[in-house]
Amino acid sequence: MEFRKKILFGLILSASATLVACNKNTEITTPQDSSELKAVASADIPAGFKDAHVCKDVYLPGGTDPRGAVITAKKWTNRSVITVRLYGGSTKVRQKVMQYANEWSKYANITFRFVTSGKAQLRVTFTEGAGSYSYIGTDALRIASNQETMNFGWFDDNTPDTEFSRTVIHEFGHALGMIHEHQHPLAAIPWDKDKVYAYYAGYPNYWTQSDVDNNLFAKYATTQTQYSSYDSSSIMHYSISSQLTTNGFSVGNNTVLSATDKSFIAQVYPKN
Repeated sequence: MEFRKKILFGLILSASATLVACNKNTEITTPQDSSELKAVASADIPAGFKDAHVCKDVYLPGGTDPRGAVITAKKWTNRSVITVRLYGGSTKVRQKVMQYANEWSKYANITFRFVTSGKAQLRVTFTEGAGSYSYIGTDALRIASNQETMNFGWFDDNTPDTEFSRTVIHEFGHALGMIHEHQHPLAAIPWDKDKVYAYYAGYPNYWTQSDVDNNLFAKYATTQTQYSSYDSSSIMHYSISSQLTTNGFSVGNNTVLSATDKSFIAQVYPKN
C-alpha cells in the first residue's frame, strides 16, 4: 500500500523505575516480512530534497499543523514502554539507531523496547532519498499499522557516529513530543528574512516563501507547549548560518543532548 500523507518540511527537535534498555550489541535481523511496510513513495519526494540531510516535518493525514494543536497533548503517559520495530537497514545501522535512541531513556521515564516481529507503536524505515522525519509524540498511534512513523533516509555503514547521534536523537526527540527548537516560543533569532527566502528558494530545498514562513519563522505559542528556556545548543535545534541573520548569530550542528535537553525531558517524563 502506498503511503499518502501530508508532508511539510522543516530544517531541522523515555524508562520505567527500572530502566529497560536494548543492548546496542544485540544482533537484530531484518524482519522477513519487511515488504509489508514502505516509506514515502518517490513521487512524493519534492524536487531537490533527495540529497538534503535535513528533517521533514510530518503531520497527520488530514490533520493540522502542530502549531495549531496542544503539543502537551502529544506526550506519552509517563513510564510508557514504547515498542519500536526497524524495517530494513544493515545490522550496524540498526544497532546505531537503538544505541542513540536510548540516550533519551537515560533522563526520561520512558523505555524504547525494540522488537523484531508483530505490531509496534513506532515503525522505522530506511528509505533512501525520502529524508528523515518522525511524527510528533502520540500522533504515531493514529497512523495505520502498515505505515511508517519515522524514516532515516541517508544512513549506511559509512555514516559517522556524529551523524547517527545528531539525527537519531533528534528524530526520537520528535517521537517523544519535542518540537524544533528554532520555533521555541521564546526564540528571538534575528533572521535576515530576505536572505533566508533567497537561500531556501535554491538547491536542494526549492522552498516557497510560505514554506520558509511555516518551517523557520513561525513559532509555537507558550500556551501550546510545555517548554524550558530557549536553548541554542539543543539537539532539536537546526544549524543556522551567520549569513542568514542580521547580527552574525549562528548555530552549529548540535550532535548530542544539551544540559537543557536532559533536564527538560526529565521534567516532562519524571522518574519520581
